[in-house]
Amino acid sequence: MYISEQLLNPDAQRLRLSAQLGVEHVVLDNRGSELVSTAGGVAAWDAGKLASYRRWVEGFGLTLDVFALDVGSILLDSLVDLDSARKQRAVLADNVKKAADAGIPTLKYNVQMVGITRTGLRPGRGGCSNPGFRHAEYSPEADAKHSYWGVGYPTHRQAGSSEAAALCGQKMAREVPPVSEKAGWDAIEFLVEGLVAAADAAGVNLACHPHDPAYPPGGLNGIEHVVGSAAGIRRFLALSGSRRHGLNFCQGTVAEMFERPGVAMIPVIEAFASTGRIFMVHFRNIRGGYLDFEEVFPDEGDVDMHQAILAYQRGGYAGPLCPDHVPLSDLDPNRERFMAFALGYTRGLLQAAGIRSTKTAPTSTEGNR
Repeated sequence: MYISEQLLNPDAQRLRLSAQLGVEHVVLDNRGSELVSTAGGVAAWDAGKLASYRRWVEGFGLTLDVFALDVGSILLDSLVDLDSARKQRAVLADNVKKAADAGIPTLKYNVQMVGITRTGLRPGRGGCSNPGFRHAEYSPEADAKHSYWGVGYPTHRQAGSSEAAALCGQKMAREVPPVSEKAGWDAIEFLVEGLVAAADAAGVNLACHPHDPAYPPGGLNGIEHVVGSAAGIRRFLALSGSRRHGLNFCQGTVAEMFERPGVAMIPVIEAFASTGRIFMVHFRNIRGGYLDFEEVFPDEGDVDMHQAILAYQRGGYAGPLCPDHVPLSDLDPNRERFMAFALGYTRGLLQAAGIRSTKTAPTSTEGNR
């Protein structure tokens, strides 16, 4: 295991900062950028551009471990316009091959259909704000204002804006037809069927992010989150026996699935790590649990993060740990300092577990695109 950063279309200065913080591996999300598609959604990639971009990143002494695959609105489209969805799936399958041609070993994707639902901000330590979800206080207005839409965090794009939602095909739940449990699985199976075959042929790992947050029985606004429980994640993995079919295991998201995550998460982490199907981890913490939680700094949540490291270790996980979803503050509008804190905290936990950095040579910071 090693620390990594998940960065959104970083410039040279941001990559230099990562290198100076001791980061040696990165997970990059360039959805909505000129590199992949300014309009967002499913678009054909250019393998040459991707390879050139990877080499540029490497010029900073960083290894590009994972790149985001934007599946757009293909899941919803497969339920209402199957012909269009099949065409999109063919483009995505070709993009998997192009990722391999560009030297990118792993692609992450998200099966969210309607954004990452949040209902408000709660007071955090020192006057910062913690995004959270409290089902009892849900309203469409709170959803539009506080949910994560499109690329990145609300600090990067106006939460709920049509611009942000268009970047990766997400829509407000009330704007789409009902998605029953069966329909949810049908859509995900349709996508997995096409992607895994391409990944097997290309030798690329596929890391899927579970549904965030877990929804109550019967769903929310007519939408079911079928990969919103540990059982749902296990069923997702069972859709294919391919070793390329796996997880972006978001520890915070999985913790949100339990009423008492502090008790539940350590054995759950070890169990999923032991499958060999975790290709990257969002190493984050929450306070609270199922249907009522807030996102906090990694050292103040309900899950013992030191024990989490040991559980990954026992399960045999050997991949990136990326900080994710830290609190908000006007003192750190892009959350760079908060992420730096999380990186240092994670590095300390790794060292306490006897896990050291994988590199010793000085790194270059003179990358040129």
